Amino acid sequence: MRPNDGLNAERVWVVVPVFNNRETVRAVIAACAAVMPHVVAVDDGSTDADVAGLLAGLDITLLKHDRNRGKGAAILTASRFIEERGGGYMITLDADGQHDPADIRKFLPLLPAEENAVVVGIRDFNTGNVPASSRFGRAFANFWLRVETGEVLDDCQSGFRAYPVRYLNRLRFRGAHYDFEAEVLAKAAWAGLIFVPVGISVRYPKAEERVSSFRPFLDNLRLTHTHALLVLRRLLPWGHRRLAGEKKKADLSLLRHPIKFMLGLLREHATPEGLALAAAVGSFIAILPILFFHTPVILYVAIRLRLNKIMALNIQHLFMPPLMPALCIEVGYYFRFGRWLTDLSFESVFTQFSDRLYEWFLGSLIMAPLGAAVTGAAVFVIAAATKGRVREWIEKKTVSSREGIG
Repeated sequence: MRPNDGLNAERVWVVVPVFNNRETVRAVIAACAAVMPHVVAVDDGSTDADVAGLLAGLDITLLKHDRNRGKGAAILTASRFIEERGGGYMITLDADGQHDPADIRKFLPLLPAEENAVVVGIRDFNTGNVPASSRFGRAFANFWLRVETGEVLDDCQSGFRAYPVRYLNRLRFRGAHYDFEAEVLAKAAWAGLIFVPVGISVRYPKAEERVSSFRPFLDNLRLTHTHALLVLRRLLPWGHRRLAGEKKKADLSLLRHPIKFMLGLLREHATPEGLALAAAVGSFIAILPILFFHTPVILYVAIRLRLNKIMALNIQHLFMPPLMPALCIEVGYYFRFGRWLTDLSFESVFTQFSDRLYEWFLGSLIMAPLGAAVTGAAVFVIAAATKGRVREWIEKKTVSSREGIG
């Protein structure tokens, strides 16, 4: 049965990247073809079977890579193919049978005519055989998208998505494998596209029956590299090229009302997760040996990463001299000489300042991540335990400030 909800089905294509999925690929592609008129399979250099033979007789389009180039490369190959044929949206799903092609129908009403949204399927993990690695990976990906863009999405690892191809084809990507799916969300958000979530089902076979082309070491290394580059790009002072929507202008009117402005800062990303991240980042920077520049650097990073500025700025007071620099120097000295510095005094610091600064830097490589982890965890626990009371206090103060202004 074809979709008929006022949506032009000719503008929506389904794409299934295929790599060594001989046991499931035909059933998945056939189910997609039963739902949508345009289905593209991209054989990304499969070696386990002749994909063309497996799909013989199905009314679909098959594209082929001569060698395995990665899931991201397969998606982009299909995206260019679809745009050349007048397609507007591309719905991607995996060939391993974890996704139900019938859920494609859930995406169709959510595809805006402006073609400026990425619709992401949110997997229902209340099912059997969900591996712990998938739960962790989902939380990990969600965390980094929040850091890189300020956007909150509940399942950044889901491969069941709808992309507007004309925007996708104008973005540039470094990743071509599983790292592509992390990179594309960050760059889509930077380009002004919006995220629309939709609930989907998911099926995980038993561990002994599971087939995955995800290589834990190599692909996790690629993901780490991608997230590091995205965060570094986020910290640069110039903006991103926007392809859709208008850039939000800063609301400077709040500066005329200091109390309202401060309450707004208190409420900014004031979830337990947001406060913990702000505390961790503020702590990390506060421990580094950037003399006299801690406050401006913390403020800059908090603005760029959309963190709670009050938390990030105030947490640094826990690490003020002399205690934390002294600890870093001791740790750094131990790394240099294999023993502790017993003569740590005002004289020994300033008469040998270059040595102490170097040791402070070495020690901070250990103490900064440790301090960030401890303070972030502590703030999360406290914020989670008290968030109801804090929110109630902030709301009361906000109402009072509005009445005062009125």
